[in-house]
Amino acid sequence: MRVMPERAAARSGRRLPAVFCAMLLAAVALAALAVGAYPLSLPQLAAVVGHALGLPVALPGAPAATVVWDLRLPRVILAGTVGAALALAGASMQALFRNPLADPGLIGVSGGAAVAAALLMVAGVTAPFALPSAAFCGGVLATALIYRLSRYRGRTLPATLLLAGVAVNAMAGAVLGMLAYLASAPALRGLTFWLLGSFAQAGWGRLAVALPVMAVASGLMLREAGGLNALLLGEREAAHLGVPVQRLTARLMLWVALAVGAAVAVTGIIGFVGLMVPHWVRMLTGPDHRRLLPATALAGAALMIAADTLARTVAAPAELPVGVLTALLGGPFFLWLLLRYRGRALW
Repeated sequence: MRVMPERAAARSGRRLPAVFCAMLLAAVALAALAVGAYPLSLPQLAAVVGHALGLPVALPGAPAATVVWDLRLPRVILAGTVGAALALAGASMQALFRNPLADPGLIGVSGGAAVAAALLMVAGVTAPFALPSAAFCGGVLATALIYRLSRYRGRTLPATLLLAGVAVNAMAGAVLGMLAYLASAPALRGLTFWLLGSFAQAGWGRLAVALPVMAVASGLMLREAGGLNALLLGEREAAHLGVPVQRLTARLMLWVALAVGAAVAVTGIIGFVGLMVPHWVRMLTGPDHRRLLPATALAGAALMIAADTLARTVAAPAELPVGVLTALLGGPFFLWLLLRYRGRALW
């Protein structure tokens, strides 16, 4: 009779980190909606939301409704979705390669997306959604190439996959440098800002295009928690437990490519989120991916919303690229990881 209470307590313990991260996300999102060049109080925010829901409340003013619904809300939703997708991709990559330094950028998604977008910028293509579409296709194609290069006798070799990713990223950097040299001044400015990541172009249109892809890919990564737990024991042990390791690797590569490709397509390159957030959350949840992945998604969303809010307010009326802030935070964190795991085998 004591089994049921113990199971209930275990389930409750698994939910606690996610509940904490959800509360953090709600607080950050409210702050992001209220802070800016047009500050809003919590009662004003409540009045705007209540008025939109048809409640008998007085609207605090037309500018308040416009600021919330047309400017800040789509930006907050997009930032949260991108943060969750990048953080989940990072946690999946670290488990797949059993390497604490693994990052979604290592599989070439960001490099391929950047090259495709840069080609359109330099060519002067301005068709609606052409840039996000090209970036998404470039990221997925680069990932497919790297995955193909890593296959040998029906198996995916993790070390070869990472090395192929490094090589493709290096070639993508060379192509980007050549395109930057050839670009006109306006195109170069747009290219530079895009490569540093920004939510300045966030809107309901971009959100409608990118959110379904990121949401579906993130949900599919969450479903792989059991397989990722088995992989922590090693590929042979996971196979003995009935986990189809090669199919799991292919699925995760596809989900990560879709999530990161869609994120890069609408915001540009934002680094280090997939590296930092899983480590922070793992300190709270432990290695069990049934707890780690949901909490990581919520924490990644909170971090990205906070970083974007800081980017648009710290130097107002100018706006900093959000990728600069995440790099300033992620660079020292990466060095700390190197020092922490110095002398240990990472592969």
